[in-house]
Amino acid sequence: MASISAQAHFILGLRTGVNNNLNFVDEHTLLYAAGSSCVCLNSVQRSQRFFPGSEKSRSIRAMAISASHRFLAVSECGESACVTVFDLQHEQGRKKKVLSARDVHAQEFVCVAFSHDSKYLIGQTGAPEWMLVFWLWEKNKVLASIKTTTSSNPVNQVSFNPHNNTQLCVSGSGVFKLLRLSEGVLKQTSTAKVENFNLLCHAWVSDDRLIAGTDTGRLLVSESGDIRREIRMMSKEGQSQADRQVKVMRLKEAEAFEGLSSCPIMVVLSYSKGFVCSTGPGTACLFEKMEQDSYRRSREIQIPPDPQGDFLTAADCQEIHSMCMSPAEETLAISTTRGQLLSVNVSSADVNKEQHFDFVCQPFHSSPITGLSVCFRKPLVATCSLDRSVHIWNYETKELDLYKQFQEEAHSVALHPTGLFALVGFSDKLRLMNLLVDDIRVFQEFTVRSCRECAFSHGGHMFAAVSGNMIHVYSFTSCENVLNLKGHSGKVRSIEWSLDDSRLVSCGMDGAVYEWNTWTGKRESESVLEACSFTGVAFSLDYKSALAVGSDLTLKEIQDGQVLREVAADQDTHTTLAVSHSGRVVFTGTSSGAIRAIKYPLPSQRDWFQQRAHSGAITKMVITYDDQFLLSASEDNCLLVSKIIDKDGRGLKSNRQVVHAEEILVTKAELEEKSQSMMELKMRLEELQMEHEYRLRLKDVHYNEKIKELSDKFQEEIKSLKTTQQVMTVEVETCKRESEKNSAELAKTHVKQLKDLERSFNQKLILEHEKFQDLQENLQKMEEDYQKQLRSVEQGKIQALEEAAHMHEEKLQEKTQLLAQSQTEAELKINVLNEVIKQMEEDAELMLNAVQIKHEKKLQSEKQINFNLKGETDNMKYQIKCLEAKVRDQSADMYKLEQERQNLLDLIPALEGDIKELNMQICGHRQTIENKDITMSELKEKIQQLEKLKFIYEFQLNEFKKQTETQKEELREQREMIMKLKDDLQQMDKSNTQLKISNSDLSLKVKAKDKESFKNLQKVKNLELRLTRIYSDLHTCVGYIQEPKKLKDTIKMTYAHHVPEPGSGERDNDDVEEEEDEDDALKTLVDQRDQLEKTVESLKKRLDKSEAEHDKVYEKMKKEKATMLTENNKLRKELLLIRTQVKDSKNELAWLKWSRKYPPQHPRTEADVQKRSQLSESTTAILPKLNLQRSQLTLK
Repeated sequence: MASISAQAHFILGLRTGVNNNLNFVDEHTLLYAAGSSCVCLNSVQRSQRFFPGSEKSRSIRAMAISASHRFLAVSECGESACVTVFDLQHEQGRKKKVLSARDVHAQEFVCVAFSHDSKYLIGQTGAPEWMLVFWLWEKNKVLASIKTTTSSNPVNQVSFNPHNNTQLCVSGSGVFKLLRLSEGVLKQTSTAKVENFNLLCHAWVSDDRLIAGTDTGRLLVSESGDIRREIRMMSKEGQSQADRQVKVMRLKEAEAFEGLSSCPIMVVLSYSKGFVCSTGPGTACLFEKMEQDSYRRSREIQIPPDPQGDFLTAADCQEIHSMCMSPAEETLAISTTRGQLLSVNVSSADVNKEQHFDFVCQPFHSSPITGLSVCFRKPLVATCSLDRSVHIWNYETKELDLYKQFQEEAHSVALHPTGLFALVGFSDKLRLMNLLVDDIRVFQEFTVRSCRECAFSHGGHMFAAVSGNMIHVYSFTSCENVLNLKGHSGKVRSIEWSLDDSRLVSCGMDGAVYEWNTWTGKRESESVLEACSFTGVAFSLDYKSALAVGSDLTLKEIQDGQVLREVAADQDTHTTLAVSHSGRVVFTGTSSGAIRAIKYPLPSQRDWFQQRAHSGAITKMVITYDDQFLLSASEDNCLLVSKIIDKDGRGLKSNRQVVHAEEILVTKAELEEKSQSMMELKMRLEELQMEHEYRLRLKDVHYNEKIKELSDKFQEEIKSLKTTQQVMTVEVETCKRESEKNSAELAKTHVKQLKDLERSFNQKLILEHEKFQDLQENLQKMEEDYQKQLRSVEQGKIQALEEAAHMHEEKLQEKTQLLAQSQTEAELKINVLNEVIKQMEEDAELMLNAVQIKHEKKLQSEKQINFNLKGETDNMKYQIKCLEAKVRDQSADMYKLEQERQNLLDLIPALEGDIKELNMQICGHRQTIENKDITMSELKEKIQQLEKLKFIYEFQLNEFKKQTETQKEELREQREMIMKLKDDLQQMDKSNTQLKISNSDLSLKVKAKDKESFKNLQKVKNLELRLTRIYSDLHTCVGYIQEPKKLKDTIKMTYAHHVPEPGSGERDNDDVEEEEDEDDALKTLVDQRDQLEKTVESLKKRLDKSEAEHDKVYEKMKKEKATMLTENNKLRKELLLIRTQVKDSKNELAWLKWSRKYPPQHPRTEADVQKRSQLSESTTAILPKLNLQRSQLTLK
């Protein structure tokens, strides 16, 4: 493992696409998703805590925080869906549990939610199963699961009822379900018809009421699972925002597309006073509850326009993605779809003033970051993005110093080593800019299109810019193009300067890594691997070799055009790299968003430290010049500042001493304006000081007068208080005398009361003593009675024993007699009888022994009872004393029971009245049942009438079918007319083809003329060749200017060669031929022009005629088609009306038949009777209308 690693220190950005990605932990701490982890931001201390995701996961999908703000649940995408629960109160944010759905095969949980007591957790999986899982998360136990929807109707949000832990709500596109956990199963308690609604969000307002927002801008209210109401604006245009009243109205199908706003409502959040929802791009509205069914729209808060650009305006459709309220309900925080964090103070704001959201810390990038650069003299980082913005950050203070919005996309950025200038590559040009105090201003432009890479040299005197496969090197001082480095056959992806700026290394998509000499512009070394497309390159510490990464999943070290070492990666490809200035470690970024720290020199095996940093591919990576921070930018719109540490957690020691400068660029005009403003402010200060002194003097005079008045008043009050004090002293003395008299009287009365109490208590003691003596006498009597009973019991037992012995003796005598008789009577059964006798004797002996043993035991037990009774007599004496206390308690209980008895007696008449009322209600129900029987008989008669109507409707349908057949025949005739018109059109097409043929003939003639003109051009070219030859010969003659003889001879030769003799046939023939050709060409051209003009005129006439005929035919077709359509529409409307009426009548018949078969078990209410009567009235009213329609149709 590498001894050096990068630890996340601060992240600048927000992860979009995460469900519920913003929550409050406390009043000053926000929790949101950024990169591949969740971040706790303390807005006061400007510090962050990280809760990293698992290594196997791809990205965060959803978040949820418990009501106690202690636990955090994070859903991550991966091979199998899982939810991780973190403990927020732990300093390092340790994991509590990792929850998964074992039987469900899903890759992600779309949304999660905690119960109000933080015991339970629910998670909704994504496609294709869409299962809702219910956990007892502390024991990692799945209590229940249920399928909520299908892939065609996705779920957007799930939540617990804050007043009931077993009730859940699931909402989505065409989905709105209330579920309840009972006996280990999730059961649906209500069904609402929401097929036409796409519910994006919902919130619990009370224990049985929810508010849901749709994609059409409607706020629907659900009460006990049924969506029947809607919140609407009731104010007029002239009213202010504070006076806007919102009322809960009934939902109508006709008003399906009318809502609070035309924009979708993405978020609804409830709080103690009402609820908050997003009503448009960049706007949030607060609603306060006024009455039971009405709300007041108290405030409307918007995202303010940005002075530096236009990406935060409301017209740019920056929707609010999530929303949260602080625990004290003082601040409202939002996150947008453009990756911005904003907040507003809700508690102390004035309702009449316009409110705007403010950034929580600073504006972030809203698109992938494409450029990243640092400077030497200042702790600044420059980033550019596809959102057309350039940001200048301070990585030490974690603040945004400058940013500006442009009209084109920025692809690359580079900071000058001084930190005063920036180079930005746009799609059309490369621009050099000044970094002023409060602005980024362009002062030079270069014609370098689609500059994907640019870099300043270490000295700052040159900079390089990439355009396609070419590298342009410019001088910073003169802004001139010094070198153009050509050699790459593909796009250049990365460049880097050496420390002495004498060399430059580049890599490209063509698999080439080149080292260039920046003084001569030549290549010093090259390495080409066609199978690999390189994406990042950097020099090593000694600048003798280069490190490169590409699409072949390896990190290569190249020296003199040869690969020295390779480090193979896993499945993730390296996208960029950065080498520390100490040369001990190489950091690489991967396509999955991980950062790897690899030792240098490169190891032979896979030995690195990997950290999940981003959720997208890392585009750029830079190390600061003091080797303290690693900066990485990614496609997830985030900039991560990581601290480079060793094994012991300490920062690296740098060989360079970096001293940061504090200089700033300011323009002369700004300085003059500021100086003028300073002068004006000084003048204003002097004026204010004068005014302040004058006011102070006036106040001194005024206060002196007041002091005099107050002193006079206080002196008068002092005098009055002294007089009152004297009066009070006199009163106090009189009060003392009275109190002494009263105390003496009270002492006398107290002595009398004491004597009376002593007398009364002495009498009570005497009475109690007499009672005690009576109780002792009763005890003695009881003892005597118990002894008598014992004696009688002993005597009774002795008598019982004697009687039992006599009884047994008599029985034995009888049995002996029976045996003698049996011997005499049956000699044959002697043996059997003897055995029986023996058995009987044995049984008798056993019985006697048992009886004797029982009686002996009884005697012993009775003796023990006697002994126990003697002990109990002693206990009874003690119990008598206890009984005296119990008697007192029982007397108190008796008093209480009497009071309860009186209360019950008072309740009896009320209950008798209730019984009478219930009897009256029973009588009323009997009467209603009789009335319902009467209505049933009436309905039976109406059923017969409806059956008659059914027969009539069937007859009418047959007639309509006949009429439709006639109309079909008419349609066939009209189709035949259309076919005839098509034939006419074909004839017109034929005429058009003939005209085209004539046009082609004319074009052939034109081509012939073109050939003739080509011949003439060839002649002109021949003449030009002659002229060039003459020029060349003259040039040779000029060479012999100093030698006149040779010059004369050469001139003669050229004259003879180019100018023939006057009588020679060459020149005469050429002239004659040229003149004849010119005459013939003129004649032919004139003739052809005349013919073409005639043909064009004739063709124009034909076209006019054909167009007029075609227009007439087309108008006839239009008229006939319009009449046909109107007739068809009328017939269709009539058919629809009749079919709907027939369906209604059939439904009424079916319902009546069903009511006959299955009468209701419970007694019907008066409302049901009224509905039945209304149905009967409606059927009777429909009959005459149907007859009228039938007569009208027959007339048609």
